[in-house]
Amino acid sequence: MREVVRPITDTWTLRSVQDELKKNQLTGMRDYTLFQVGKATLLRISDVLNLKKGDVYTDSGEIKKNAYIIDKKTKKRNVLFLEPVERELAEYFKWLQEMQNKIYQIDIHDSNTPLYLRKYGNPNNGFNGHVFSSPWLFPSFTHAEKPIGRKQYWQIMKKVGVNLHLDYLGTHTMRKTGAYRVYEQTNHNIALVMQLLNHSSEQMTLRYLGLDQEARERTLKGIDFG
Repeated sequence: MREVVRPITDTWTLRSVQDELKKNQLTGMRDYTLFQVGKATLLRISDVLNLKKGDVYTDSGEIKKNAYIIDKKTKKRNVLFLEPVERELAEYFKWLQEMQNKIYQIDIHDSNTPLYLRKYGNPNNGFNGHVFSSPWLFPSFTHAEKPIGRKQYWQIMKKVGVNLHLDYLGTHTMRKTGAYRVYEQTNHNIALVMQLLNHSSEQMTLRYLGLDQEARERTLKGIDFG
């Protein structure tokens, strides 16, 4: 049976998902920021995972206004506007810097050291201390030389779904949710959403968001059938 991933359409559920992503002390900041970036840029999951720190940060750690990437699927140049997610990226950069400094100072045998920090610093648990200095924006915590994998992020989202009793979450959730929010907050400007998603037709975009039936019903409501 094909998995159905839908956008998160209400703010309360969206906040619950975001809070749930943050809960993991080991990877929560990465997972949450990844979701926020994907939601705000409307990138495909493959392109979000492929981002490097140098794409979004200057050498001094400032957030760039725009990021310039090549879409993996279309091979077209894409300009990302980062201002909507500037705060999250700034907090993430600060966290990476703080953790990078802490990781080399902790004593994993000291019971006063928080458990999650002992896990970071223990070479036997699979975590890689170089993860915080990895060139990837969202690195794997076990293989810092690689970004987090698509399957791994799918597992993270499915776990969030299980914990919150939501059966429609997946790797497309952030992109669909971002597109839905643009659609709702621009008075249903489907042409704009189509452009942002790089779709070839409005019908394709409505179907992607699961709104094709809703659009038909909205049209029919305005018809005087006599």
